[in-house]
Amino acid sequence: MAAKKNENEKGNSINVSGMQFGYEIQTPLFYDFNLNISPGSRCLLVGANGSGKTTLLKILAGKHMVGGRDVVQVLNRSAFHDTQLVCNGELAYLGGSWSKTVGSAGEIPLQGDFSAEHMIFGVEGIDPVRREKLIDLLEIDLQWRMHKVSDGQRRRVQICMGLLIPFKVLLLDEVTVDLDVVARMDLLEFFKEECEQRGATIVYATHIFDGLETWATHLAYIQEGELKRAEKLTETKELKSSANLLSVVESWLRAETKQEKKKPTNQNKKTSSSPFMSSRQMAYYR
Repeated sequence: MAAKKNENEKGNSINVSGMQFGYEIQTPLFYDFNLNISPGSRCLLVGANGSGKTTLLKILAGKHMVGGRDVVQVLNRSAFHDTQLVCNGELAYLGGSWSKTVGSAGEIPLQGDFSAEHMIFGVEGIDPVRREKLIDLLEIDLQWRMHKVSDGQRRRVQICMGLLIPFKVLLLDEVTVDLDVVARMDLLEFFKEECEQRGATIVYATHIFDGLETWATHLAYIQEGELKRAEKLTETKELKSSANLLSVVESWLRAETKQEKKKPTNQNKKTSSSPFMSSRQMAYYR
């Protein structure tokens, strides 16, 4: 993974080159943003709330059109324009909403009065061995009624459906937050196998860092839409003198907060006369 373009970028799973993106009511959240992620990587996407992590994942998932076809590419194809990436399951995105995109059927809600079995077995063309492995891994009871289960149980079904098709690139936005410790660790081990055995690529945005020091291969740190760090985890020098990844990221975010407080008041506030607002403020509009 690299923070800028390089000669081997065509071999990467994800290429973002000179990306500029902003919502209509703000200045660009991302400006000349570059990120390359190689196949087989397990990349942690870290940053404060409102830093742009979710927006970046949605852009990579093809949910926002950004510039030309070459600006944001997944598997050397345009993330937005090539709809077959998602339809074929090569590119998978799991976010916080209780829905799952299933091919041409679009967004399917996961809170209706139907069983887990109805949802999981309703996806056609699935390898039954992979399906059973995921059901066992996530300890799903096929008789669960989706409108009666807990958030953690519903999340297990959502994750199962999102992983039924063997992905090449998987984008995760805090989807393990509802899982208990055992389920989360088992799922992370499954993801590790997918990357090591199939060469799949994962980008995982999270604030839960337990056990990730040995799980992740790379780290990307975003601050206010700017890529501050993009490196192999083994090259993160702070980890050599720190007990864990949590303390390292905490130190970055605390330094970021102090930096924000030192800015003039009019840079930290949205006024009625100014068309600009920070990416932190934009979190309100997501």
